[in-house]
Amino acid sequence: MTSALTELSLALRDGLITDRDVMDGYRHDQAIWAAGAGGSGGAGGWPLAVARPASTAEVQALSRWATRHRVALVPRGAGTGVAGGATAIDRCVVVSFERMNRIVAIDEAAMLAVVQPGVLNGELKAAARERGLWYPPDPSSYAVSTLGGNVATNAGGLCCVKYGVTSDYVLGLEAVLADGTVLRTGGRSRKDVAGYDLTRLLVGSEGTLAMITEITLRLRRQPPPSATLVAMFGSLEASGRAVAAIVRSVDASMLEIMDRTAIRAVERYRPLDLDTEAAAMLIAQSDAPGSAELSRMQEACEGAGATLVATTEDEGEGQLLLTARRLALTALERLGTVLVDDVAVPLPLLPEMLRRIEAIAGETQTTVGTVAHAGDGNLHPIVVFDRHDAAAEARAVTAFEAVMAQALELGGTITGEHGVGTLKRGLLTRQLGAASLALHHRIKDAFDPAGILNPGKVLGPLAGAKPGGDRA
Repeated sequence: MTSALTELSLALRDGLITDRDVMDGYRHDQAIWAAGAGGSGGAGGWPLAVARPASTAEVQALSRWATRHRVALVPRGAGTGVAGGATAIDRCVVVSFERMNRIVAIDEAAMLAVVQPGVLNGELKAAARERGLWYPPDPSSYAVSTLGGNVATNAGGLCCVKYGVTSDYVLGLEAVLADGTVLRTGGRSRKDVAGYDLTRLLVGSEGTLAMITEITLRLRRQPPPSATLVAMFGSLEASGRAVAAIVRSVDASMLEIMDRTAIRAVERYRPLDLDTEAAAMLIAQSDAPGSAELSRMQEACEGAGATLVATTEDEGEGQLLLTARRLALTALERLGTVLVDDVAVPLPLLPEMLRRIEAIAGETQTTVGTVAHAGDGNLHPIVVFDRHDAAAEARAVTAFEAVMAQALELGGTITGEHGVGTLKRGLLTRQLGAASLALHHRIKDAFDPAGILNPGKVLGPLAGAKPGGDRA
């Protein structure tokens, strides 16, 4: 394989890493616990190399090389994913887009941006803000996650209840197929129904169909300053009832829930004078100035039995109130190894799902801290355990899988925004059904017949495809 890597090194100029110590940092995303897809355990397999292309032409050269030598390619953004989608496999080449990090253009008249996949979400937000524009999707990792990774998983965020998720803003893509063909989908028009919607197909495909090299994104006008409400509840179900009432009465721009475990973890990590005896905290925002939305949200919370309701129309104070929600995952990670679940259920069933999560935590004797994009019915039950305790790990896995099973039983999904990766592929058949899963495999085969693009992720490897080394 040495001669083949020398060939690849020449094609990528300074963009190839083979030093084992450096490659170690590219072997997995944040789902360190997730099983490796054909690799050596949860830490990920050992790649032959890490490729850092600097242009679409270099991605093409890399794809042609990989097809010729039957080497798997594992695309990677910033490694902030939590489902194992960027887990390396043995003898693959990890493809990092860190050098493709330019904002190519911001067209103020058309209200769109053209970016390379390595641009950080927060960087685009800042650049758009300077022009009086706004890029809404805001995953909690927005400051450090890449737009390519956001597109790959169809990331959402705190404001998605009103403004939608990544797919609602992707107008067009440039992508490279496994054989090096450049595919362009969509464009700059806001409406385009010519042919099959390949743009939507690639969004959320987790690097299994093509490698995205350029993204055209819709921008919006900056929203007005937000008013913020915080409410505390004596039960999770009461907070869920408040969410249902709010959604029926107003168009909130943010609607988030934290349970007692998450509240206490945050307060321990960074004291914010939170009520650690409350069963749940709801954080809501309205960006409709002069409307009655804030008072209606307050009425909904009080009607559901809130023990405390506080509001502010000062945007700075509102951002401070959001601090607890943004710190939740970091705070829970301080308690042990985490498995971040990402289920969603029909909105009326949110209170019932919250109740079932609480019951699962008790039955499995496992710490589960739940935060939720409640206005979408999208919950993140974060399972915490001691990885050095085999019994605790087994209970954690049981809790994690039970949460997904309960979401499916309620007519929901095993993932609302984080993707399937390796962590959840075992339950995908149950959700999709045999006919849908078979069609997924046929689509994968059409885009990537040799099965070299992120094999083992989402669907598992294609029958007969054995990438991962030189077979020339």
